[in-house]
Amino acid sequence: MTFPKLTVQGRADRLRNAMRERELDGFVVVDLPSVRWLTGFTGSNGLAIISAKDVVLATDGRYATQAPAQLEAAGSDATVAIASDLVTSGADVLRGAARVALEGDVISWDQQRQWAAALADSELVAVSGLLRELRSVKDPAELARIEAAAALADAALADTEVLRAPGTTERQLGLALDDAMRAAGATGPAYETIVASGPNAALPHARPSDRAFEVGDLLIVDVGALVDGYRSDMTRSFVIGGPDAADDVARKILPLVTEAQAVAVAVVAPGVEAKAVDDACRSIITEAGFGDAFRHGTGHGVGLDIHELPSIRKDNAAILQAGQVLTVEPGVYLPDVGGVRVEDLVVVTDSGCRPLTLSPKLSL
Repeated sequence: MTFPKLTVQGRADRLRNAMRERELDGFVVVDLPSVRWLTGFTGSNGLAIISAKDVVLATDGRYATQAPAQLEAAGSDATVAIASDLVTSGADVLRGAARVALEGDVISWDQQRQWAAALADSELVAVSGLLRELRSVKDPAELARIEAAAALADAALADTEVLRAPGTTERQLGLALDDAMRAAGATGPAYETIVASGPNAALPHARPSDRAFEVGDLLIVDVGALVDGYRSDMTRSFVIGGPDAADDVARKILPLVTEAQAVAVAVVAPGVEAKAVDDACRSIITEAGFGDAFRHGTGHGVGLDIHELPSIRKDNAAILQAGQVLTVEPGVYLPDVGGVRVEDLVVVTDSGCRPLTLSPKLSL
């Protein structure tokens, strides 16, 4: 697969603009996906230090060759510091900084104590969500990778259709989906693939078990691919044995969730509040008498992480922006019976949204 070149140019300046608004002189980034977003570095150990003038990637000797090469390829002007003690190395960049931000929603208590000791003359400020907000709007190179990941998940679901049959186990289908994505070029699954049948489908995040599919089972398949660090996310619901095998419960909730999901997708557009998308599908499901069975938010952003901003939930007034990639995934879950979830990954466009996951949805 060939993609547009990923570049991080301008991202540190975007962060600096946000820092000036908050009267911050420095920012310590320890969340590895955010470190990658800022610098292009993909290693397993590193942190980024941003001051008014400098960007420094601190990492260990294992990455003495990899780090400079990746930063150059990504168009980063960051300096690489190889050190055994990353906190001490990072603190040297921030000497004299009056106010330094730590990622309050990421950093551990132990890390905070280390930074407090290393920067004893600076005021440390907990800032939560800022990097995630900046990362939420994707550029064309990021979108190309997410769209490719979505296409691989679509293809894997189609390739394993024959396994959605009586006698197959949840685990067998889950492994087949993962193998199909890898064989087509994915690094791997974007998250632990969910295959849940019968009563297990009433568990929103069920793990594949050795339960064998039975005729009439509701089946939830939640699958995404990982491509060059970027992820996709999709859910489809089925009836084992086909539409003719659906019982009265399936005939009621499967069309309901499918309709609610389509209505919510149609609401997604720039300038719309996140909670309006949630309300669009939740109100339909509630009016049908299944409000208590819709037990989670309607969606979330997707990118370098599988759960990013924006959060699509009923109490979130955040405004959607063009370039954000998010899921729309209402569900109905009935204990000891089963459940249905329908999920698409969409990108917010200038006039609405465009689905990235294209697998057909079951109609009854």
